[in-house]
Amino acid sequence: QVQLVESGGGLVQAGDSLRLSCAASGRTLRNYVTAWFRQAPGKLREFVAAIGWSDGNTYGADSVKGRFTISRDNAKKTMYLHMNSLKPEDTAVYYCAANSRGLLTGIASRYDAWGQGTQVTVSS
Repeated sequence: QVQLVESGGGLVQAGDSLRLSCAASGRTLRNYVTAWFRQAPGKLREFVAAIGWSDGNTYGADSVKGRFTISRDNAKKTMYLHMNSLKPEDTAVYYCAANSRGLLTGIASRYDAWGQGTQVTVSS
């Protein structure tokens, strides 16, 4: 089983940048896909971006393309979400997730492991 811990959230102003981190521990991440999801108050959990741990392939939601970039550091077993040009509508709790089947997908139910989340608040 993989354990995931997010960090890097905070309160920023519109237009600012922020980098979230997701540190993984436990078993090897070979063949895993890890992803970022977010959930705003009163809304459903929303897919943000995913990355294949072995090949580095990425898949992102249209709503964040051009502003958010997902990356990973294999040696550190850490995934990142680089967020630029933040908007108030990006305010949410951001979660990292992992699936062991190598599915590069935005479907939350395909993910086996989840972190506790980190709050990102963007003020206007």
